[in-house]
Amino acid sequence: MEQQEYAVGATRVATGRPDGRTGGTGRRATDALLAVREPAAGAAPEAVSGPRADAAPTRPAPEPGAASALSSDPGLLRLAHWFAAATPGTADDLCAASFGLYPARHLGAPAEAAPDADVSWWHGPTAHATATPRSREPRPVGGLRRARRDASALPVVRSGAKPGRPGRHRKPERTRPVPGAQDRSGQDLPIPAPAPALPTADVSAPALPAVDLPAVDLPAAERRIAARLLLAHPLVTASGPHADGFPLIRRHRDWLVERFDALLGYRLVVGPWHARLCKAGLGPGAARRLEHPATGAPFTPAGYAQLALALALLVDAPEQLPYGRLLDAMRAAAPGLAAGPADRAMALAALADWQVLGDLPADGADPADPAARAAVLTVDRELARAVPAGPPALADDAADLIRRAADAEPATAVRRLLAETPAVLDADLPEDRRAWLHEHRLSGPAALADFLGLETELRTEGVALLDPADELTDLVFPGAGPLPQAALLLLERLVEEVRPLPGETTTGGDVPIPDALIDGVLGDIADEYGLPARWRRDYLADRTALRRDALDLLHNLGLITPTPRGSRPPGWLLRPPAARYAPAPDLHPVPGTGRHSRPAPAGAREQRRA
Repeated sequence: MEQQEYAVGATRVATGRPDGRTGGTGRRATDALLAVREPAAGAAPEAVSGPRADAAPTRPAPEPGAASALSSDPGLLRLAHWFAAATPGTADDLCAASFGLYPARHLGAPAEAAPDADVSWWHGPTAHATATPRSREPRPVGGLRRARRDASALPVVRSGAKPGRPGRHRKPERTRPVPGAQDRSGQDLPIPAPAPALPTADVSAPALPAVDLPAVDLPAAERRIAARLLLAHPLVTASGPHADGFPLIRRHRDWLVERFDALLGYRLVVGPWHARLCKAGLGPGAARRLEHPATGAPFTPAGYAQLALALALLVDAPEQLPYGRLLDAMRAAAPGLAAGPADRAMALAALADWQVLGDLPADGADPADPAARAAVLTVDRELARAVPAGPPALADDAADLIRRAADAEPATAVRRLLAETPAVLDADLPEDRRAWLHEHRLSGPAALADFLGLETELRTEGVALLDPADELTDLVFPGAGPLPQAALLLLERLVEEVRPLPGETTTGGDVPIPDALIDGVLGDIADEYGLPARWRRDYLADRTALRRDALDLLHNLGLITPTPRGSRPPGWLLRPPAARYAPAPDLHPVPGTGRHSRPAPAGAREQRRA
């Protein structure tokens, strides 16, 4: 009962105060997804929900803030210390459990043939598309392309281009010369004969037969767009990068609130200025991490700690806050947290990306510089209160918070995994969740697929919801660029080498990958594709970096997984969904004699002899 109330935000914290806010002190306060503290005494509560409108009204200008001292929220301050003491992987899981701001992640590229639920991923139809890195070899100098780019071959008038610059892909217009005009050599330009008039249409001709176009259910399409947007971006604001979809969320607020709660157990709060989908955690080892919004650098435990520390101060901060005052308050609130300037800058950059903070000083600005310290930041306290998704006061420690955030009844837990992760394998589920998935193997994924516009792929080892549009995912695979191409080539060659043959048994469906095989395949890929296509110099010079980043990408997509902790030597396991990106299997291959080749089963040898 306690876990269920925790998921919907009805549990009371240890102090006896409700963790759901009853009022607001910020601009146009709305429902807070998680109240980390009660409003100050005497603060007038505002309306729980704003006016129902398709589009959000213009937000008022911020007012100057008071000069009172900054106070820190004890729950978020406690969370900051948990982050600082966590390992990198645990810190990532703690971030997903406490903030729930991770996007959904789905595979695209459906299989070439209709999937069969009784067929394994290892031996079923594939979505193989070989990466073809483009070579940057120089083009031939001569030819028609060269002539078209020659300025002397172009007319004087160029449509839509600046003088002297026709544009790389624009063809020259054929303009009619003015009588008496001369070219560059002084010769009169010929006047072409007028083109013959086009025949007019015969009004007496029979009209074309009417075509009945399929009717489009506009409300259903809008609901699906709004649901996909919220699942991909759990925090949507009326003035942010996804403001175009905010009116759809407000228009279908009641329906979205009901469906997210019924299917996923998520709480959706929609106010006049922002919409927040309060996601639950994914449990330990979910491979979800927060990254710098500009550079993509992963957060460290110290960076997470600075993020929670800044939120602890901003939930009750004035709307106009000097930058130097915020830095001083962060140092004073937790003097024992060791953090460098990069960790602090990364945390503030994430808050600015979520629009909790306004424009920050320029990157690289010295925090000790008086001009940088005097810069005034605009604080949105309502968004600061909306960022936390799980009250730390209910948990004993970081591990307990991660467990509580992912705890749910079997139906809800499995549907969350289907909606948020690339594939759900039976071997990864506890017994009660595995039993539910087998019992609702068709109806369970189908309800989510219809809700989110996804395609269901049922296989022997599990279920995957695919997004062929590659929109409902933060990692597009296969993708453009050297790293996705190298990862795809590595994956398809690993599958061809270690794919289990029919009749072979595997532990949990996964297959161990020889460590030397990874190095050898990556070396071959870099030589065959990297040098001609001029991949990044660090990847070509440092194969260790290429290996690290390629395996990290495949791990985040759930296509490989590390061996269980304590295994010696540590290594990687190839997961069944990886076979989707390899060529169609040869079910009776001729056994090789290489270092990593396996002997064929006795039945296969007898069949070939016959």
